Amino acid sequence: MRGLILDFGGVLAGPGTEPRALWTMVAELRSRGVRTAILSNDPGGAGPGARALRRLRTDRMVDEVVLSGDVGVAKPDAASYLLVAQRLALEPSQCVFVDDLVVNVRGAAAVGMVGVHHHVPRAAREELAVLFNIGVASEDADGIEGGASQ
Repeated sequence: MRGLILDFGGVLAGPGTEPRALWTMVAELRSRGVRTAILSNDPGGAGPGARALRRLRTDRMVDEVVLSGDVGVAKPDAASYLLVAQRLALEPSQCVFVDDLVVNVRGAAAVGMVGVHHHVPRAAREELAVLFNIGVASEDADGIEGGASQ
């Protein structure tokens, strides 16, 4: 796998997420040359939410940010997944897509991506670790990120 595409709300932010652990994994993957992107059904435009999401690219947290409101197509439309893969200069089959909504994961799988349903954060990170052959950050008793384990 050469690309990781993440939804934002429900995966990297919001109730039931563990963003710090996932961002640590994203940083490790980027250091290994994996291309990364956010694919969000955000309305885009000039609003503060869209600006904050776009800043993830500017701040080099990810390589690309694709907001449905900016590009005129939303998940689970196949065109949204194909567009983000194209922006990463990858074939869909080279990409893993992570979302908290099953319908969006199925949409990604329908275009040839590997889909990961983010319903339990630790399980999603473990699945990504297998797909990308890396360790998984663990939580210590205080809830602080620990080291990677194989």
